[in-house]
Amino acid sequence: MIDRNMLMFANDSFYYAFTNRDFDAMDEVWAREAAVCCIHPGWAALVDRDEVMSSWQSIMENPESPNIEPYNSQAYIFGDSAFVVCYEKVPGGVLAATNYFIEEAGKVCLVHHQATPCQNPPLEEDTQNNNVQ
Repeated sequence: MIDRNMLMFANDSFYYAFTNRDFDAMDEVWAREAAVCCIHPGWAALVDRDEVMSSWQSIMENPESPNIEPYNSQAYIFGDSAFVVCYEKVPGGVLAATNYFIEEAGKVCLVHHQATPCQNPPLEEDTQNNNVQ
């Protein structure tokens, strides 16, 4: 069963890797054995690990890629899988994001990320006590 603290650590690690443009850290967050998928805002679904990682490398190497600051993360745990719903502050707006994780080889790994523009984002607040398990 996925532990809530490990889930949130994995989710934070994903955003840390992106914020610091650390491709090795990003590669470490994503599952290696399970199928993965990523849908960047405005992109078609990427459904191959090599495609997903190539997209992250391109984004992180682009000096014009926006900084992202996640907030209002809420965890939903279902045994050996879980997802986190959060909002991502980006220049000029907010994205709603879902990050889906599984347990693989004894660690919590990302298998799906999707972010989309959010028209009416919530205010930033502490949702630690609102997480569902």
